[in-house]
Amino acid sequence: MQTLTIASRESALAMWQAEHIRDRLRGLYPDCAVGILGMTTRGDQILDVTLSKIGGKGLFVKELEIALESGQADLAVHSMKDVPMELPAGFDLVAIGEREDPRDAFVSIQYGKLSELPPGAVIGTSSLRREAQVRARYPHLLVKPLRGNVGTRLKKLDEGQFDAILLAAAGLKRLGLGARIKSVLSIEDSIPAAGQGALGIEIRSGRPEVAACVAVLNHPRTAACVRAERQVSRVLGGSCQVPLGAHAVLENGNLSVVGFVANPDGSAFIQDRAEGSADDPEAVGQALADKLLAQGARAILDAL
Repeated sequence: MQTLTIASRESALAMWQAEHIRDRLRGLYPDCAVGILGMTTRGDQILDVTLSKIGGKGLFVKELEIALESGQADLAVHSMKDVPMELPAGFDLVAIGEREDPRDAFVSIQYGKLSELPPGAVIGTSSLRREAQVRARYPHLLVKPLRGNVGTRLKKLDEGQFDAILLAAAGLKRLGLGARIKSVLSIEDSIPAAGQGALGIEIRSGRPEVAACVAVLNHPRTAACVRAERQVSRVLGGSCQVPLGAHAVLENGNLSVVGFVANPDGSAFIQDRAEGSADDPEAVGQALADKLLAQGARAILDAL
């Protein structure tokens, strides 16, 4: 192809991700002009309401899909944790890039880690998933919503609005802000969102020439893990409205997935793991989802 246009949100992190993919493509295809179409999504515009109340993370994706559908762009780059479990008809996810650190990061001015926060300390997060795990494990803390891009969230912390905040470690590292991380939460203490730390590339269906160009960016090990994680979330109706996490690890052809589903207040919390062959990641994710449902996850989901 002579040109490729990448649709991206205009936040600093989204633009870093788009520029990363742009640079990879330029290196692969030096004769192809690769550009970025920056866009503002509804998810970026509405910052005074939690995502779970205004439609979820799909709000970060819709405008980019419109650009793909209209031909303004050839591909869109997403954080995989923001991609809905079911893509609309007419769109394909054609590559999942190598994952950055999937863990959650603890950021604070005064404290070194989550367990050091005293009773009544205020911790900020935009995620029901993080909130439920904090409330379940640290019921003495006060959790308050925190929206905005990474810079906005850090500014609110620096202004003293919060004693600490939780962010994705991958985003901070990609933006060169790794020094702000006081500690990372272990997978056991804070199970990540499905796909956290991985980038996905979406295109309009029926464009094999674009699919062929970007397929080389797919990272098979990461893709297998993310596919298993997303199957857990898909079966359990994962969205911003559901406190749910899933994280997979691939070793020697064996895929191990840990996951949980909970009430937002952490009062009901079900966690388990499943293992299986990496040849069928969705089957491993399905096995974990079935385990969680057998232990009462359906009652939690119905209550939500």
